[in-house]
Amino acid sequence: MKRTRKAKRQRAAKRHTRTRRAALHVAPRTAKQFFAKSKEAQGEWNDVAHVISQMRANRVSLTQAAIEVGIDPRVVARLGKSALRKRKNGQYVAKRTDTLLRILAIPTSDGLREIVTRDSRQAMQLGKYWSAVQKYLQTGNASHLEKFSRKRKTIKDASGKKIRLILDTAVLDQLGSAGALSFESFYAQTA
Repeated sequence: MKRTRKAKRQRAAKRHTRTRRAALHVAPRTAKQFFAKSKEAQGEWNDVAHVISQMRANRVSLTQAAIEVGIDPRVVARLGKSALRKRKNGQYVAKRTDTLLRILAIPTSDGLREIVTRDSRQAMQLGKYWSAVQKYLQTGNASHLEKFSRKRKTIKDASGKKIRLILDTAVLDQLGSAGALSFESFYAQTA
């Protein structure tokens, strides 16, 4: 009878270990789930979102984008499954939009702030804003920022809260000289 109890405990322990390992490789749906992951898993998830964004923006294959980012394409296919569509020829392409969780940095008057978004369109808009900010900081030409002053002045986070984009060049100059606005800051500094 001792053997059967011991065998049952061992089987239960194996199941528990497999379940814990599988949970590490599940796409996070909330910021709480994201930050509960290890730094390595957070970095992996950021890479998955980055690969899918690269596929969409540059119209490259999953394999090519994954190699550029430095992640296994099979991991991207598994974790980013909801953002991908498989063609008849077996190749993956990024859907037009997705709802993958992204932790992104946004400049505020106090420095950078991390926001959570689940809308690829909002992430793309924030990326264009970052690009306009970088062009302004490099050239002093604010014409790229003017596009945002007309109609797209805010970004919505995952909870629907609108966050105002900084368009004041004096504030951007101050943040830029403090080193807070490097383009590498766009994705959250988790890894």
